Amino acid sequence: MRIVILGAGQVGASVAESLASENNDITMVDSDQDRLAYLQDRLDIQTVHGNAAHPSVLASAGVDDADLLIAVTQSDQTNLVACKVAHSVFNVPSRIARLRAADFVDSEKLLAPENFAVDYALVPEKVITEYIARLVDFPEALQVLSFAGGSVVLVGVRAYAGGLLVGSPIKEMRGHLPPEIDGRIAAIYRRDGAITPTGETVVEDGDEVFLLAAEEHIRAVMRELRRSVEPVQRVMIAGGGNIGLRVAEALQARCQVKVIEVDRRRAEHVAGALKSALVLSGDATDEELLQQEAIDAMDLFLALTNDDEDNIMAASLAKRMGCARVLALINRRAYAELVQGGPIDIAISPAQVSIGSLLTYVRHGDVAQVHSLRRGAAEALEVVAHGDRKTSKVVGRRVDELPQIHGAFIAAIVRDLDRHRDVGYLGLAKKKQKGRVLIAHKDVVVETDDHVIVFCLDKKVVKQVEKLFSVGFHFF
Repeated sequence: MRIVILGAGQVGASVAESLASENNDITMVDSDQDRLAYLQDRLDIQTVHGNAAHPSVLASAGVDDADLLIAVTQSDQTNLVACKVAHSVFNVPSRIARLRAADFVDSEKLLAPENFAVDYALVPEKVITEYIARLVDFPEALQVLSFAGGSVVLVGVRAYAGGLLVGSPIKEMRGHLPPEIDGRIAAIYRRDGAITPTGETVVEDGDEVFLLAAEEHIRAVMRELRRSVEPVQRVMIAGGGNIGLRVAEALQARCQVKVIEVDRRRAEHVAGALKSALVLSGDATDEELLQQEAIDAMDLFLALTNDDEDNIMAASLAKRMGCARVLALINRRAYAELVQGGPIDIAISPAQVSIGSLLTYVRHGDVAQVHSLRRGAAEALEVVAHGDRKTSKVVGRRVDELPQIHGAFIAAIVRDLDRHRDVGYLGLAKKKQKGRVLIAHKDVVVETDDHVIVFCLDKKVVKQVEKLFSVGFHFF
């Protein structure tokens, strides 16, 4: 696929890295010549220096021959104009724009083909807010992702000594769970190396383990690896920017929230926008301020400023002063990998979190969902199976009959998503849930219209997975 990416910032670079590794023809446009040179040395891409909204620059980037335009500069206006020019002047088939301002995001009419012609709007702040909110729901987790409309949940946790399964082979998990509960250990990362788990694999203390189960069963499966953590009730947020404000708005109804913002004017704006949260004007790296605000009584500290170093310092300080759990937003992947698991419990790369929805749009075949795992090291795909035994390589076949792709395997299947079922949650009242979740044991047969959850330990095998689920021409 011929792809032109506008903007060489963190999001643009992450998108380029993901797509260039899949043999796409990538050209990147930016006004920062040094940044382009840096990325060209690291990635197999072409670069064009200039203003991404100018038709002449777009022409130089070969947009007239492009299949897809991805406009992810820091400017909403530039992204919108570029999409409009790409559509009206160069007839680019598909156009994606990164947007921040609610005025643009909330208006379908403005994004329609006759106006700015944006096929898909990427809103990183919204995606990151939802991601953090899910981590608050699962305070013991490192990563929480959902598939098939929330029917299936994938949770990354750190295995600790004392967990029922730690020190034991995975096959013993079945004996610990009630007959009606099923789950799957989808992957294990040990000392930064990926392990494809088998029944004989022994879980070790400190392993980063990805568990997959139906939503109503995931907490029971998680207890196999570590003790449950008390629900989050008290949250302190460092940074009242776009993300900090969105997260505070999302949490204020269910948690006691405090926001620390260094800019007084911004702090006043945030205070006016929030209904019940307490907003403080100050520096989140101020030890005295944290002590005054009882940081040692907080269940969760979120460092969400725009500065990596400030986030690392604030989160590390909060942890040292007694906060139960700390999370830091860190743009530089090297920093995130360095600090997570040390003084900082969770390090989030905003670019890696936000590009999953973009990759869903870009992927070939009927890919319903893409999640980036471990800051881009792996991916989990939700692929819809189509066809029949004659036209498809997967439909009508048992899981153990499918062609093997080294580094990729099916973890679960969601069937009958158009139907609802009553499910219970740990003895609580039942609620309606879409679809029926099947953990992908070897005897499970894939049926047409199944939503298949595929775990890719190596992103390089994604193309092979897409090809496996493709349907023969005569099916159409």
